[in-house]
Formats: sequence, C-alpha cells, structure tokens
Amino acid sequence: MKKTGFSQYMGLTFLIGFGFFTMGLMDPLYDTYVPIFLRRYLSSNSAVGGIMTLDNILQLLLIPVISVWSDRTRTRLGRRMPFIVVMLPAAAVLFSMIPPMAALSLTALIAIIFFFNIFKTSVRGPVVALMPDTIPGDFRSEANGVINMMGGIGLIVSTLILARLMELPPIFGNSAGGLPFNIASIFIVAAVLVLLIFFREKLPEKTAEAEEKVPVIASIRQVFSGQTSEGKKDYSVARILISIFFWFTAYEGAKPFLGLYMVEAMGVSEGNAALAQGIAGVSSVIMAVPAGYLAHRLGRRRFIRLSLVGLAAVLLLIPICGFLGPRAGLDASGALILFLILMFLYGAVWIGVVVNSFPMLWQMASFGNMGIYTGLYYTFSQGAAILSPPITGAIIDLSGYPGIFIFGGACMLIAWFTMGGVKAGEPAAEVKG
Repeated sequence: MKKTGFSQYMGLTFLIGFGFFTMGLMDPLYDTYVPIFLRRYLSSNSAVGGIMTLDNILQLLLIPVISVWSDRTRTRLGRRMPFIVVMLPAAAVLFSMIPPMAALSLTALIAIIFFFNIFKTSVRGPVVALMPDTIPGDFRSEANGVINMMGGIGLIVSTLILARLMELPPIFGNSAGGLPFNIASIFIVAAVLVLLIFFREKLPEKTAEAEEKVPVIASIRQVFSGQTSEGKKDYSVARILISIFFWFTAYEGAKPFLGLYMVEAMGVSEGNAALAQGIAGVSSVIMAVPAGYLAHRLGRRRFIRLSLVGLAAVLLLIPICGFLGPRAGLDASGALILFLILMFLYGAVWIGVVVNSFPMLWQMASFGNMGIYTGLYYTFSQGAAILSPPITGAIIDLSGYPGIFIFGGACMLIAWFTMGGVKAGEPAAEVKG
C-alpha cells in the first residue's frame, strides 16, 4: 500500500534529524557549563551574559552568508552535506577542548569558545536547510516536529545523562569536567557518519534553477512594505519577524542563567545544573511531533498564539511560586520539584512555537527568496539572542533571578499581540497530513 501524506517523508525526515541531534547534544552543555566556567573568573552576571552572546553574534553574521554559499554549492555530495561533513566534526573536536581550556585561563576559554562557535555556527544554516530542500511546504510543520524531536533527544542525552558525569573524579577520565564534552563529541562524529552513509541530497531541478532570483534588497523592501503580488497590503512577514524577536528575547534571556539559577538559587550540585533544561527537553520530545500535526489542523498562527499565552503563564508562575512557596511551608526540595514541573510545562509549550514558526515563513517564501527568509529568521532570532543575555544578566544583578522570568513573560505577551495580525503562512487547506 502506497504511503500518503507526511508518512511518505517520515524516514527521510528522521535521517535529516541527525543533524539536529548533534545541536541538541552541544547546545545544553555549552549553555549550562560555559557560564559556570566563566564565573570562576568573573563575578558580574552581565559580563557573563555579554560573553555568552558571542555565539549569537557569530550566528547573526555567518548563518546568512554560509546559507547563501551552500545554496550555490554544487558537489557530488550535494549543496549542504560538504559543509556538514567538514564543519561538524571540527566543531566536535573544539567542543571537547572547552573544559581543559576553562581550567587553564579566562583567555584560553574565550579563545576556544570563539573558534568552536565559528564552526558550529557555520554548519547550522546547511543543517536547517536540509529539511525545506527535501520536504514539501504543506508538511513542514510535521517534519519540523520530527527533527526537533531528534534535537530534543540529543538534549535529553546531554542534560540528563552526560551532565551527570561532571561529578565523576579525574580517575574516570573526567579531568577538568571534560568527560561529558568528550562523549558528546564522539556522538556528533557518529551522527555525521550516519548522514554521510544514508542520506542522499538532491540538487534542484533545472526548471527551478532557471527561476528568476529575487534581489536581496528588493525582497527585504517588499517584506517590510507589506506589498503583495496582488497589489494588496499584508504585513504578515514583518509581524511574525517581530514576534520571533520578542519570544526569542524571552527564551534566550533566561537560557544562559538556568544553570546558575539551579546552582545558586535552588542549591543543586553542578552535576545537576542542566536538570531544568533536561526536564524541558523531555516534554519537548514528547510534544514535538504532536505540535506539528495539531498546528496543521488548528492553524499555525492560532496554535502559536495559544502556546505564547501558555509560556507567559508558566514564566510568571515561577517567581510567584518562589514567593509563595516558603509561606506555604514548602521546603527546598519541594520548591525544586515545583520548579521542575513548571520547566516540564515550559518545554511542552515552547516546542509548539519552535516547530511552527519556521514553516510559516517558508510557506510565505518562494524559491527565489527562500534563503532570504531563512536569513531574516536568524537576523531577528539572533538579534534577540545578542541583546537579551546582557539585559537579563543586569536584571539579575539589580533584582535577583525572579526578574528574568517576569521579563520573559512580558516578552511572550508582546509576541502574542504582534502574531495577531499574521494572515499568511498556513498549510494548504486541501492537504491532509
């Protein structure tokens, strides 16, 4: 019996998901332990937040350039795979060097994270582009759910298994806390080999290649003027980009400080510092695929707006529970359990936004400006990621950790408001997933 709907693309999507699995391995360990390594040398949270924006600055600068470069690349391996098979293993080697460099000096730590982020950032665009290159537009929410599930599995392995190895003594090869970083690096190289052996990238058809390319400046001007090909005004792209900026301001502002929050405010050990991200990752894996299917049926815009309300509620509940907990007789272990429950809910709802926002933009794009829309997504998301950690670090210095959750909740509500005017980006009504 011939497969129909998204099911015919399921196996291919899982293969593509191995690229996201590698990101899921690296990002949580990096986001959790690099701030802890930096705090050995720096006392200011805003300074730590400033250094943690380095990867976001590189993403803002490199991802659009490398994405366009890969668009124009033609090799036997395809357009994207040459970047993946070179840059991901290099990133893995540099990733394994972060803990020993952190033990050496602040200068060595900053140098290694700079070179690591050059390679990790350069490969992100080609990894992301594999999916829309391969999967039809109407099934990209479902496909994005699958590949984000793969990224979530990487996050779970990273935070709930590998991070616990930080506490092993040096006799187990854990000098300077490097064992989880080394094991993650081995997994990354193995994932690249799986992609190289089993995935075959297809070049665009000649008819598509001959399609007229939209000039970059003209395309961007069209996006923000709201002018459509029918002569009507539609600011959907501009509105979703503004929304992306605000929800990533909330997300990226809190992320670098969750490990410090767990250690300094919740009193857990460094080996458990990634527990909050791990719990959120578990719920993200559970909900990633359903989020794609539900958005296909309910509408992507509606589903994202419902998710944003839920995220705002969870973020605002964290400081409320922190304030009321001791007054209700909640001890430290009870407060930790309550916080982890809220993080579980956060991950389950956040994935609904992540899974469906990129497909909305891709649905609005054409072949000629697909790369431009992808670049705009990263311009706004990484712009938020650059600005928010220093802001939230300063908020912590001034008012303590509860302030970052209140700030995040407010940003989610602003994103909910701006998403209200988005009219495009839905899958075709006649297509059944």
